[in-house]
Amino acid sequence: MTDTIGVWFRNDLRLTDNPALYRAFNKAEKDGSKLVLFFHLHEHFTAEITARNDYFFQTLAHFRNRLSANQITLHLLHGPVTRAFEQLIAAVPDLSAVYATLSRTPFAAERDEHVFTQLNEPGIDFQLFDGNSIAGTRDVLKSDGTPYKVYTPYMRSWRKTAKRELAASEKIAEKLPGMTVLKPVDPDAEKFFDTTVLPACSRKWPSIGEHDGRQRLQEFIDGKMTAYKQARDMPELDGTSRISMHLATGSLSALYVYRNVLPYADNGDESAQTFLNELAWRDFYAMIYDYFPFLKHQAFKEAFRTIPWDENPQHFKAWSDGLTGFPIVDAAMRQLEQTGWMHNRLRMITASFLTKDLHIDWRKGEQYFERKLIDYDEASNVGGWQWASSVGTDAVPYFRIFNPYRQSERFDPDGVFIRLYVPELADVPDRYIHKPHLMPLDSQHSSGCRIGRDYPEPIVDHDTERKRALARYKGEDSL
Repeated sequence: MTDTIGVWFRNDLRLTDNPALYRAFNKAEKDGSKLVLFFHLHEHFTAEITARNDYFFQTLAHFRNRLSANQITLHLLHGPVTRAFEQLIAAVPDLSAVYATLSRTPFAAERDEHVFTQLNEPGIDFQLFDGNSIAGTRDVLKSDGTPYKVYTPYMRSWRKTAKRELAASEKIAEKLPGMTVLKPVDPDAEKFFDTTVLPACSRKWPSIGEHDGRQRLQEFIDGKMTAYKQARDMPELDGTSRISMHLATGSLSALYVYRNVLPYADNGDESAQTFLNELAWRDFYAMIYDYFPFLKHQAFKEAFRTIPWDENPQHFKAWSDGLTGFPIVDAAMRQLEQTGWMHNRLRMITASFLTKDLHIDWRKGEQYFERKLIDYDEASNVGGWQWASSVGTDAVPYFRIFNPYRQSERFDPDGVFIRLYVPELADVPDRYIHKPHLMPLDSQHSSGCRIGRDYPEPIVDHDTERKRALARYKGEDSL
């Protein structure tokens, strides 16, 4: 009797360079097996439709529609993972194996361990393939076999490490329609997704799915990449690739991006190499998180695990609402709220401000970004927040505290970005755009921006809070 191989899609919603799909397809073609493609709607992600989940589920729907148009069914499972796989096994009694893309987050590792045990009992093979990183988390290690804890030596070794080839996809797209199971696996899951999940996903996103991701990457390579090294820190210039959300959903593989940019770096393009270095950061944080899975809840640096963070709901709300009185911080937070994305330089500024000016626990900021970022990557977000708050591995030194005024003057000198997201300041004279609270009353009247009424006074004094932050990191201030 012909057996069936399951392909479990997770954050790899693509046909191009999908090693799990590629391996399953090749085995099925060789053995004459069928394929059943499925996605599990875990209750952890369907309980609340945050911006992150909204974007992901719209990407999932887009991917399913694309497959359906080619007579390929991506089945849905839902509910607790054990019950979902019981449903799958009952619906596909000749299931012999399940292939999936490896994820090493703590949540995924625990889930996959349960699935492995469940599938092992009836003799169903469960295999995981690294498809969302460029170099696997166990591939770039020090000579003694331990993980790097500093980025620069990791990056040098990462550059030299052999990378896998892209998993071919042309033949797969052509032949899948005749190889996949069409019979419904879990009709209740289909109904739940169509009537409950998707209707809650109401936001309009400018770039969704594999085609959009590849197009956006090509536009970056053909245009903005040549100036990336100089423009990447300037939020007004839109000088970045804007493909991070496609990496997060897996509609683009990081290796596909790497392979398309590498020839330019090899030909001496410094901007291309700078871009690849950012991809190396992504792999670095994934490696760190794999070896130190407690980092979402605990600082890497033991000395900073007992910092006395402030509990100040008013300050946290002002930060999250973009009403701190610091224009660059407020513009960044409003960009996040309105677009589901934030420029990387601004992520550093806002994280530094929350932890070192407002003295609020970095974990609260990380959790907030988890809800709001459509490109949320757990390892990178945790790593970024620990870097900015100086509690992580290879983090910015604790005594380096971003001055939000200087950051604003340096990276948005004319206030173009600020005016875009903080319209109250649109007509403020250039000389006051970074410190509108210093405007004299006549300028406030003429610009239509009364400080304290139309736009807030700064909620803290940066110089004062900088001194307090230094004292706390030194263990001298517990207030």
